[in-house]
Formats: sequence, C-alpha cells, structure tokens
Amino acid sequence: MSYQVLARKWRPRSFREMVGQTHVLKALINALDSQRLHHAYLFTGTRGVGKTTIARIIAKCLNCETGITSTPCGECSVCREIDEGRFVDLIEIDAASRTKVEDTRELLDNVQYAPSRGRFKVYLIDEVHMLSSHSFNALLKTLEEPPPYVKFILATTDPQKLPATILSRCLQFSLKNMTPERVVEHLTHVLGVENVPFEDDALWLLGRAADGSMRDAMSLTDQAIAFGEGKVLAADVRAMLGTLDHGQVFDVLAALIEGDARSLLEAVRHLAEQGPDWSGVLSEILNVLHRVAIAQALPEGVDNGHGDRDRVLALAQSLPAEDVQFYYQMGLIGRRDLPLAPDPRGGFEMVLLRMLAFRPADADNAPTQPLKSVGINPATVDSRTAVASSASAASRPQTAPAPVIDTPAPVKVPEPQPAAAKAEEEIDLPWNEPKVAPPAVEPEHEPEPSPQPASVAEMPEPVLDTVAEQPDLTPMPAPAPASPVPDAPEVASPEQLQAAADAVTPQMIEHVPDATPYVPAPMERDDEPPPDDDYIEPDIDIDPASFAYLDDLAHEAVEAVEKEPELLPASKPATGLAADWLELFPKLPISGMTGSIAANCTLISVEGDNWLLHLDPAHSALFNSTQQRRLNDALNQYHERTLNLSIELIKPEQETPAQAAARRRADRQKQAEAAIHGDPFIQQMMQQFGASIREDTIAPVDAPAQAQV
Repeated sequence: MSYQVLARKWRPRSFREMVGQTHVLKALINALDSQRLHHAYLFTGTRGVGKTTIARIIAKCLNCETGITSTPCGECSVCREIDEGRFVDLIEIDAASRTKVEDTRELLDNVQYAPSRGRFKVYLIDEVHMLSSHSFNALLKTLEEPPPYVKFILATTDPQKLPATILSRCLQFSLKNMTPERVVEHLTHVLGVENVPFEDDALWLLGRAADGSMRDAMSLTDQAIAFGEGKVLAADVRAMLGTLDHGQVFDVLAALIEGDARSLLEAVRHLAEQGPDWSGVLSEILNVLHRVAIAQALPEGVDNGHGDRDRVLALAQSLPAEDVQFYYQMGLIGRRDLPLAPDPRGGFEMVLLRMLAFRPADADNAPTQPLKSVGINPATVDSRTAVASSASAASRPQTAPAPVIDTPAPVKVPEPQPAAAKAEEEIDLPWNEPKVAPPAVEPEHEPEPSPQPASVAEMPEPVLDTVAEQPDLTPMPAPAPASPVPDAPEVASPEQLQAAADAVTPQMIEHVPDATPYVPAPMERDDEPPPDDDYIEPDIDIDPASFAYLDDLAHEAVEAVEKEPELLPASKPATGLAADWLELFPKLPISGMTGSIAANCTLISVEGDNWLLHLDPAHSALFNSTQQRRLNDALNQYHERTLNLSIELIKPEQETPAQAAARRRADRQKQAEAAIHGDPFIQQMMQQFGASIREDTIAPVDAPAQAQV
C-alpha cells in the first residue's frame, strides 16, 4: 500500500477525535443530540483548523445508519463511504473552480431530488467566498428555504467577502487557530503512536512554524521525518526551517544584563553564522522582552508557547522592570530604523550597543566597561550647557578636564542717553538701577581666549574659570501684545516685531547713568544642577537682575486686562514688608525657576532670623524643597547671616514683584497707546484719509521691538 501522509492519516473521524475547537463542537453536539438541526452552517477560520473535517463529521452524524447522533458508529457503510470520500449524497464543491453562475444553477437544479442512499443530501461548498455575486444571488432563495432533506455546509477562510444576505441565512461558527501548546501535544501523541523518535525542542519549532494550522504542523512533521532520516531532531528542524535558535536570544539578553560588550558581540557573531534576518532577530528579542514584562507583572500569566517558560521567569527576576521597558522601546525604534542602516548586521549591532551604552550609570548592574568620555570643543557649546556639564562631571568618579566657559561676545555700547530718558527709565523700571559691580578685570590679567568660530574669531574674550565669574547681563524688556484692530495702515507688522524681539539677546547691555561701560556682575551658581531628584533643569536661564522674565509675565497680565475687569489678582498695593520685598528681590543673586518663584511671593513676617513668604498656588508647579533651599541660600548670601525661610502656598493679598512688573508694563503700554491716539498728525491722517490704528503695533518707545523697527 502506498504511503499516506500524516495529515490525511490522522484526520479526525468523530468529534471526540477533534483537537481544540471546543466552542464549536459543544454547540454541534448539543444540536444533534436534541435534534435541533439548522439547514445551513458556515465555518470560518484559517487554513488547516478543521472546517472540512467538521463538515464531513456532520454528514456522518446526519446519515449514520444508527440514526441522527453526535457519535456516529464509523463502521456502517455510510460512515465508511464518507471516510473514503465516495458517499453519493455528500456533494463537495470547490467554489474556487466553479465560480460561474451557470455552475451554481446546475447545482440548484439537483437540489429538488431526494437523497439516493442517505437520510440527508449534504452540500459542502468549500472556499465559498470565491463565488461571484451572481452565484450568490442565485443561491439566496434555495439557501433560505431548502427542501427538508437538504443541508448546506459552507466553509471559507475570508468571511468578510461574503454578502450579508448569505451570512444572515447561516449559523456561523468561527474556528480558532491552534496554539503551539496544543500542536505540540498532538504531535507528541502522533509521533508516539508512529514510533518516530523526536526531541521536545523540535516539536516546539514545528508548533510555532505551523502558525495555528494543525494541517501545516502535520505536513511539516512529515518533512522533518524525511529530513532527519526517521527522526525529528531540533537541529535538523532548525536547519530545515531556517529559523533562529531561540537560546541565542537569551544569550544576547544575558550579555546585556551583564553589561559585557565582548560577550554581546560574540553572541552577534554566532548569530551571523546562520545568516539570519536581522529584523526577525530583533522581533524575537522583542517577543522575549514582552513575555518577561508579563512575567514581572503576572508570573502565572506567562505562556509556554516557546517551551522556555522557566528561562523567561528566571530572566524576569534578574532584569529590572524599567530596563525591560527601556530595551523594548529601543528595540522597536531600532527595528523601524534598521532598513536605513548601511549594513543590516551593523544596524543590529548598533541597536544592542545603544541598549548597552544608555544603561543608567548609577545602577547596580551598570556595564562593566564604561564608555570613555568624549571631548567637545568649548567654542561650540553654549555656556549654560558647559556649566551643567562641569557640574555633572564633578559628581562622577571619573576625572575629566574642567570645561572652559566662554563669555558672550562683547558688543558695542550705544551712546549715552539724555538725562531725561534715563530718569524716566529709572522711574518705570526701578530694578534697572545700576548695581554695585566688582572691579573690571584688567586686560593684562585676562587669560588666553578659548578657540572661537570664524564668525567671532576677531572678538577677543576673557575666559572665566569659575561659574561665579559668569557675566550677569541685562536683556532689554520685550513688548507686550495688544488686541489687533483690522484694516489699518501697517506701521510695523507683527512678523517684524517678533523678528526684532527674537534678535534681542542677553548680549545687549544697558549703560549706567554716568555713561561708563557696563561691568558685568558676578553670577551665582544657579545653573548647576542640584543633587535633589525633584529638580528639573530649565531649558533657558533668565537673569533676575534684569527682570526679563517679568516682561513675559507682563504680557500675560496685559492679556488678562483685556479679558477680565481686574488688572491683577492682588487686591492691595504693596505696603510694609511686601514693599520691602519688592525692593529686596532685584538684589538677590537668583535666576531661573528660583527667581520665578521668588517673583510670585510676598514677604509676610520677619521675626528675627525667621522669614515667612506666601507663594501664589498658581505657580506652585515650579516649587519644591530645592527651590526653597536655593532662595534661602540667596537671602543668607545677601544679608551675610543665616536666615530660616518658610514658604506657604497662600495667594498673596498684596502685590508681588511679578505683579508689580506686569502693572508697570501695562501702564506704559496704555501711555503709549494714549500718546498715539492723541497725536495730532495721526488724528489728521485718520480724518483725511480714513486711516485706522493697529493696536498690535503700538509699544512703549523704549521697548526692543520699537527700537529695532
């Protein structure tokens, strides 16, 4: 007798021999036992999950000589003929080869005839979604009301292509894919009966390669038996399928856990000997990391679909949860960017090295081979970045050369302003009064300038060795926005105003009343990142002496004036201690978020060395213990004694420095608008030419935007 393949030899002949699909079998068995039979059934699912097999078993159950039962005898002539595929009343139709409407009409012409031998005439239409629309229309009436002795069983792998009219006339059963565990369990039974030696790892490889299809698993097992000369071995199956050794994925992850670059690259070299698909290798690593994350969250939820449940649980115990998430995210990004790499293997190695290099340096399981520090030209780094880098380098055990911080490029000092303009400026902005500055550095004591780019090479600059020598430059205040008025002659467009405001940098300086050159004041070490974990370094560093950030608050205050009747939240003007705080605040050596917090505070009480401030809760997002300590240190430095500072999150009733700056800014803006509206020349233009004023182009005369325009 010729050899019969395992997929046909082990095709189930009764419901009890079926593997899986319990949800479908239960409904069919109960319907057969209770004689509640439908005239049309639709089975959907991927290939090789048992659609045709269940249809043939139903035909046996309906036509078995012992009666309609869910357990056909399998020995009568009807059961044997159905098993051998020669039962006359079981008409199997391949819809893929008979798609024409003429074929469907021929089929329906025979429906009216009673069955020849059996109790029912069963029409099994496989791949029914391949029928044409005309064929479906021809089938509708008969499918809805067939003769009592006719049963229709439809099978398809793509139910979305079926018309809703067909779906509504059938009982639909969706067959599930076979899990690798169920496939391995069935293959173990089959190979045991067939007396074929096998390895468990080989069966897991076949179960995963079957991709949910039991027929594919049986066909691959036939191929593996032939490839292994009667044996099913893991090495032979891996070579036959061209798949990756799953253990090598764990070797790569083990090298990552140890932080050993040598072992990591050695594992990649072993992978390269198999010529794998590097994107597929990354996918395997991501699958393992996904299962490791599940094991850390719910150990009993880890499936054994790859036969490595114990190794996954062990890996979940040795790898921190945050590292698992980090490696998974980096692997996803690396897999996306892998086609952009010049060489797939090189791109894969870079993904692994990136995982290794970006391990948190203060972790207990940090890499055993730390990366070397990279020197950066100070001329190409912003001064604030260099300060932060020097602070972080000082906290590390490695020794690195101290960064050289460059001062901003010197600019040309403008001509002295008239005394009246200076007096007006002092009245509007009291915090712009000249501060006591340290004596200027003599040219002969200046150190050698650091290398500069070609654009600033002609400007000699002193090199500051410490952060305290960092210049404290005072940027000019920014203009406040106003409500736009359409249809007006354009004096200065908003784009020009914005471009002019962007051009203003901290390098622009103001001259003091005696027209002497501006001498920078020492900067406090406020850019240095604190050791506290709750501190977040701001993106920009604002000079408190100039109150540049208060101009931004003034913008918001002016907008609030236009929307609400009240000018500022403060209900009372600053008096007493609150007024003293307005005078003291510009003199404190603070900046950044600490300066922003202090600007929204007011002084409530002073009892000896105990100071109490109230902070507006609306600005409490920036407040933490680090900011309070920094503000306390600034007060200690200014008063040259130790003070105890307390800050409560209570909305100040009196005016804060930020509110005072916003109020002054709003007043100056109103004065500027009043001056424009009251100008006789402008009024004449409005009367004679019908001109109108664009409010958004009005700014105080000493604002940067107006000065630039």
